[in-house]
Amino acid sequence: MTKATHTLRLSIALLATLAMAACSQSSVESAGKSAADPGHASGEHGSRSSAGLPQGRSGVGERLATAKGAATGQSCIDCHGADGNNPIDPTYPKLGGQYGDYLAHALQAYRSGDRNHMLMSPQAAGLGDQDIADLAAYFGSRPGQLRDLHGLK
Repeated sequence: MTKATHTLRLSIALLATLAMAACSQSSVESAGKSAADPGHASGEHGSRSSAGLPQGRSGVGERLATAKGAATGQSCIDCHGADGNNPIDPTYPKLGGQYGDYLAHALQAYRSGDRNHMLMSPQAAGLGDQDIADLAAYFGSRPGQLRDLHGLK
């Protein structure tokens, strides 16, 4: 691997880590507010998600992850693997163990068109808020392969 490729990969990983930390911090802050104000936790949508989504149901998310999407004829696990850790293409992200809020925000961005990918955008276009929450809960509950990149050269 060239030094430029290695540097690019580290930069991408760092940006992803910073985005995840921001989502995680929002959840921590929200949880702190919820403890001070029990009515705050449920909000208008019964949500604790920084994405403003309802509570995710991992079991339903697992079923959704295996369902073929009408837009592409593919399921989540066809491209990302059964636990979200074995993508068919090295440029596809590993979803297993990822922060649920991060996954929810990403799916919302694909759905709205703020984030574009030739397969993910049409797949996400038909997802409702509960579907996104359920998928995020499922993949977030799977074993992860996330690792700390501190100190890598």
